[in-house]
Amino acid sequence: MLHQRLPQFSRARLQGWIKSGLVLINGAACRSSYMVRAGDVADVHPAEPVPLRAAAEEIPLKVLYEDEDVVAIDKPAGMVVHAGAGVHSGTLVNALLYRFGALSRAGGELRPGIVHRLDRYTSGVLLVAKTDSAHRRLAEQFASRRVEKTYLALVHGKVKLDHGRIEKPITRDPRQRIRMTARLARGRAAWSEYRVLRRPAGFTLLEVRIGTGRTHQIRVHLASIGHPVVGDRLYGAPARVAGQPTLPRFFLHAHRIRFEQPTTGVPVTVESPMPAELEEWIKRIL
Repeated sequence: MLHQRLPQFSRARLQGWIKSGLVLINGAACRSSYMVRAGDVADVHPAEPVPLRAAAEEIPLKVLYEDEDVVAIDKPAGMVVHAGAGVHSGTLVNALLYRFGALSRAGGELRPGIVHRLDRYTSGVLLVAKTDSAHRRLAEQFASRRVEKTYLALVHGKVKLDHGRIEKPITRDPRQRIRMTARLARGRAAWSEYRVLRRPAGFTLLEVRIGTGRTHQIRVHLASIGHPVVGDRLYGAPARVAGQPTLPRFFLHAHRIRFEQPTTGVPVTVESPMPAELEEWIKRIL
């Protein structure tokens, strides 16, 4: 019905307005599947189209490593890597463009320099390519699993084994599309290895190394063995922990990354220390 009345806008644009609550039927938000009835009143509040390229914004960045090809950023929790899903500003990409100007365009105009990603509420080291050639070489390293990524994760419960490997395929959860799942024995191959660092009462601090980079991989894998990441309510963590302040992020931190410098091939290791908010939180349970 909307497309018939507003043919100048694409169906995708109209669908986006509906999902964003910009289309009201009889004064209330509706779903795109709603069947319009006689007498219904539709109010449409058009949104500006998403920009075709990212813009520079003055946002502070912490640089952990830099050479002529690569920058390693210490991404804070809460920052989105690039535009998407209703977020069009305040991203890492916006900050990168202000700080460095030109970056690799191999990933497209909205994702300059971005070779890999971290979830919004995960912190830690993230690589950015300055040039197209560096981008291609780094992407090949990720694809061939030569990049070593190590995380720190605090999970609920006592993990029994001192170390272990989780090898389960990951796919979209058919019942809740914002989630991924490792319980269907199908999807993209994924493996995660963990080592226990500490066992505070009721929790386990893990070092996790991943050989693949699937969406929500560590969160999904750890939840699949009954140990969700602290703060990760989407995968089963409680909203609150008795005696502890609410953690407005996941207790998941990209601690270390090892890669080959794209031009020279020399191995490079970059580390990000555990953020202060996580240090303070875990001190309360030790």
